Amino acid sequence: MASSIPMDSPALGSSAERWLVAAAVMASAMMELIDTAAVNVSLPYIGGSLAATAREATWVLTSYLISNAVVLPLAGWLANYFGRKRLLMGAVTGFTIASVLCGLAPTLPLLIMFRVIQGAAGGSLQPATRAILLETFPREERGHAMAIFGVGIVVAPILAPVLGGWLTTDYSWRWIFFINIPVCIVGLIMLQLFVHDPAYIRRGTLRMDYWGLGLLATGIAALQIMLDKGQEDDWFTSHFIVTLTVIAVVCLTSFVILELRSEQPLVHFRLLKYRTFATGTIISATLGFVLYGSIVLIPLFMQELLGFPAITAGFWNSPRGIATLILMPVAGLLIDRGWDMRGMIFVGMLVSVAGVFTFSLLNLNAGPWNFVWPEVLMGGGLSIVFPPLATISVDPIPTHEMGYATSVISSLRNIGASIGISIVTTELARNRQADQNVLAAHVTPGSPVLQNVLNGMKAYFMQHGSGPIHATQQALALIYNELLQQTAVMSYLHGFRLLAIVFALVAPLAWIMKPAGPKDQPEGASGH
Repeated sequence: MASSIPMDSPALGSSAERWLVAAAVMASAMMELIDTAAVNVSLPYIGGSLAATAREATWVLTSYLISNAVVLPLAGWLANYFGRKRLLMGAVTGFTIASVLCGLAPTLPLLIMFRVIQGAAGGSLQPATRAILLETFPREERGHAMAIFGVGIVVAPILAPVLGGWLTTDYSWRWIFFINIPVCIVGLIMLQLFVHDPAYIRRGTLRMDYWGLGLLATGIAALQIMLDKGQEDDWFTSHFIVTLTVIAVVCLTSFVILELRSEQPLVHFRLLKYRTFATGTIISATLGFVLYGSIVLIPLFMQELLGFPAITAGFWNSPRGIATLILMPVAGLLIDRGWDMRGMIFVGMLVSVAGVFTFSLLNLNAGPWNFVWPEVLMGGGLSIVFPPLATISVDPIPTHEMGYATSVISSLRNIGASIGISIVTTELARNRQADQNVLAAHVTPGSPVLQNVLNGMKAYFMQHGSGPIHATQQALALIYNELLQQTAVMSYLHGFRLLAIVFALVAPLAWIMKPAGPKDQPEGASGH
């Protein structure tokens, strides 16, 4: 269905100017993504430095995620109210000031408060960045622009733990926040020089929906805390988790209904009437689910079961980021040459499925090199998925709605990431208990294999000075420890298979999307 509103293209005339804009906004977005992921590896050090328990220290992460998640869906509305350039510069400035305060925080409560401010400032960076790139580049160059944006989205969460581990180990956790300062200063200068608001934005002409804002903030906060703390509190056996779930469902459902009836909604849910856009948001949420679920599983597998140091685990996660960095510009070039973006998404998802599934074939004898090809497959697959997905999803969206569209996509991708992290951590705990019961059922006193192993171990310990009773106890302890190790491995492998299955089931949805419109077609005219 063609848009009834005339569309002007704010794309700049000079290719050099367009890439300067891209560099300006990407510096801001990368800063936020790297900081978010780098803090994860420093939580034990932060807790020890500020005399906090491990559980209390996790609020440093949770507080940021909550405020960030509240602002994400509002980014489109905020950009139209304040102006996109003004919003970005304010967000970068706020993020910088909050980073300094976080680095100087003398107590945990103050650090949590400053993280809330930092999360609120960072919440609008990704959607605004994406909207600016989509509007700055003409339709025939959007694939390449989204490839550059995708490098930041996919690579930053993978490489950031290496940076965080290095800064924390060799210097101090406070440098994770201080490192933002020079990046922020450069970003502010570039934003001031090269970024301009499109003509359709009219600052200050929208009214604030306070009821909607309250429902959104309460619902998102309850949802994020529920997902973050559910496994710790044994999910729905906890009255606290049940209460949070009810609050989240009631508030978010009421918010959606209110926004659909509003003439000036904070979040434009009506954009989901475009089939391609709705399908793209589902795939984006699934991408967040799989990417962040794997980001949790792989380093834990390396450290907990294989004994890799944190910095080594971070380093051997880098092949995925390197593959993405190399192949994503190629994907952007293929889009610009007219390749079917739906086919690229489908093939890329299947390649990623192969990579994730390969992780489920590892065992306790795996070394660092065993992770390289699964990582390359997954990173290469994601590099084929993201640029066409980011480009085709918004193809039918009118230009003046682009900021609202990118806010919806970013919000759902982050919600998918939170759900993915919650589910894989829950599955790790639950599968470990179930697999332990299965394996223990086969370890019976009458088993010939068990008796042979037990007798061999007893003989070994008795040769080294242990008495018969003590030797039996030592042998049984070793057998039980091996059983625990094997159940831990099985629980991780189940987690990898779950991620592969989810991605494989969603991959065919790529063909539901409509092909991108002709390059000379007016934006917003490609229909539902």
